[in-house]
Amino acid sequence: RGRARVHRLMPFAIRLTDRRLVQSALQPLRLKLDPGSKETGVAIVREATSEAAGEPDAFVLSLAEIIHRGRQISEALTSRRSMRRARRGRKTRYRAARFNNRRKPTGWLAPSLRHRVDTTAAWVRRFIKLAPITALSMELVRFDMQAMENPEISGVEYQQGTLQGYEVKEYLLAKFGRSCSYCDATDRPLEAEHIVAKANGGSDRVSNLTLACRPCNQKKGKLALEAFLRRDPARAKHILARAKAPLRDAAAVNATRLALLDALRSFRLSVETGSGGQTKYNRRRLEMPKSHALDAACVGNVHAVSDWQRPVLRIKCAGRGSYQRTRLTAHGFPRGYLMRDKRAFGFQTGDMVKAVVPSGKKAGTHVGRVAIRATGSFNIQTAAGVVQGISYKHCRV
Repeated sequence: RGRARVHRLMPFAIRLTDRRLVQSALQPLRLKLDPGSKETGVAIVREATSEAAGEPDAFVLSLAEIIHRGRQISEALTSRRSMRRARRGRKTRYRAARFNNRRKPTGWLAPSLRHRVDTTAAWVRRFIKLAPITALSMELVRFDMQAMENPEISGVEYQQGTLQGYEVKEYLLAKFGRSCSYCDATDRPLEAEHIVAKANGGSDRVSNLTLACRPCNQKKGKLALEAFLRRDPARAKHILARAKAPLRDAAAVNATRLALLDALRSFRLSVETGSGGQTKYNRRRLEMPKSHALDAACVGNVHAVSDWQRPVLRIKCAGRGSYQRTRLTAHGFPRGYLMRDKRAFGFQTGDMVKAVVPSGKKAGTHVGRVAIRATGSFNIQTAAGVVQGISYKHCRV
């Protein structure tokens, strides 16, 4: 007792007060990432080499999932673009031309993609400050479009051996919602099925593949899609349209994977990479449930994973606020004015705070998201509901 103090609440971390770093022997930890378009899984593990297999055993210490806001950024840019287009359409002479600032620098990413890289790198930096992390792991290839289009490609190791076929299958599962394209079944094993049968000259290209359960796959055989679904032409049209459409999330991951790898290498730590098929193979072999955080624990060379039944910290990206100083009605008229400063008494809306109220009707401890007011009377969104009128004097981040 009295040997440590709480250093941070989210994520929870303590700091020893009776010992310095130079007087301590630390166990090296590895931080693992499973980058995704909507969420990124994070796992901090302690590794110990297995004497039987000669491969590392991972002991999970912490799990987290970062919820990205790439979609909100994209929609905000679209809204801004439409407003600018309306202003340019007014033919005002005093607005400068925009044709001289179009060149993009090398390595440029769209803001919604750059956000995913910067947010992930920022949280890696935070975890490195909180724990003795000495190595990083990252799932580098989730959907390799070129390898899926041409299975004969050379120099890609995950196309051989026990992992062959895992990349294409994972792509199809994500694209078609893990259900049979013909009967919508989800409670039975699904197979990759050729829309145009190979007996009729169909290829192995991803645009010719869909998901089907075994009964539907065998029933269709080498029939044409229109003949097989002659009683449901709308479904046939939907399958053809969806098969040719690109997977937006896969494209986002592919566009950011190398930029994220460069960001991780900038930390001057050992960086291990693994494929998406290898991650899925490890997770299935270890009989672990599907989640972004547990996928991160299975990235790379792993013999066994222990202590993975842990709570997962959900980290939601919320932006930095808005320049808009008014709230508008549906007709565009202001209905209220916001504070000039987004911080009040050292707090800002969105902070996770702990309020200890000693007396009164709201006496007790309240933990949650704070909404500030200039008067210092805050609202706290807790798991039980909103608690209104808490003084800033009782709050701490």
